[in-house]
Amino acid sequence: MKGVTHSPNTVLHPWLERELTAIVAVLPPLDEVPDAAANRAAWTHWQEGLSVRFTLLEVLPPLRLLLILDNLSGHKSVAFVCWLMAHGIMPLYTPISGSGLNMAESIQRVLVSRALAGQHPAGPEQLIQWLEAVARGWNAAPTPFVWGGKRALRRQQARERRYRLSGSGAMTRQPIPHQGTDGMATSKASDPLAPARRRGEPSSTVWNPH
Repeated sequence: MKGVTHSPNTVLHPWLERELTAIVAVLPPLDEVPDAAANRAAWTHWQEGLSVRFTLLEVLPPLRLLLILDNLSGHKSVAFVCWLMAHGIMPLYTPISGSGLNMAESIQRVLVSRALAGQHPAGPEQLIQWLEAVARGWNAAPTPFVWGGKRALRRQQARERRYRLSGSGAMTRQPIPHQGTDGMATSKASDPLAPARRRGEPSSTVWNPH
């Protein structure tokens, strides 16, 4: 990672080209070079379902790498996209207003929070030094990213949380108070004294929705 004070495409794209060239150069060689038809099918496969497709080169090298980019017009320039294809790189773009779907955004958030950590840099140069130091540490021991994960599972469970109504299969999103053995309306989900009642212990407070 190399910090800069500004990053127009005239700076970003040459840097990307150098980095991507180095990445492709160390990829393991292909076991078998596909024929022209199979090779083009491998490229067009990644354009299926897209509402906007860029025109593929007439002659394509074997597909070696997928590059996910923000949906910015600068990343779709003819010169840049043709350079990517000529080097076996297929650019894919996040949906409009969907940059957060790019895992690079998640990594950036982690690195920025670690670099700052309650500190206030004196200027751009110091901020760049902090970010570069954190990036070197990340590269030395990167954390594997997995789509979804525990947080996504908890959110899904919260969305799917339902309360069964008898045995009919009907459900509600909120618990419905029921008549307790003491004649008072209670809710299993919201009554903090329910465990005590089940044990037969006396209680001085009863939740009553009425």
